[in-house]
Amino acid sequence: MATPAPLPPPYSRWLRAGDFVVISGQLGFHTENGVTKMADGGTAGQLKQALVNASHALGEAGATMSQVVKATLFILDMKDFAACNEVWREAFSAPMPTRTAVAVAELPLGAHAEVELWAYSPKS
Repeated sequence: MATPAPLPPPYSRWLRAGDFVVISGQLGFHTENGVTKMADGGTAGQLKQALVNASHALGEAGATMSQVVKATLFILDMKDFAACNEVWREAFSAPMPTRTAVAVAELPLGAHAEVELWAYSPKS
């Protein structure tokens, strides 16, 4: 008997709501040599890759990182907060988006960081 194809996730990668683009939580996965895996570098490395993934999702929606106005960062341990702020400074420029950072007990698929973004991107 053939194995069924995996179901798509039960949520949208992104949605446009008027002039806003909302990006679902992104994890730090990337594909290397045909294998999808979590980025190296602990929480900071995973956050850096999650922000790259979020940037690609924004691009699919016709938005950019410079249009992000609100972000939510989920991490497992607040000891990683300072390192995450350094990654954040590399990904965004002034004016920085507003942000909520929350330490959680667990994230999907063993991730150490997850990021959700809202961008204000008026339609042309």
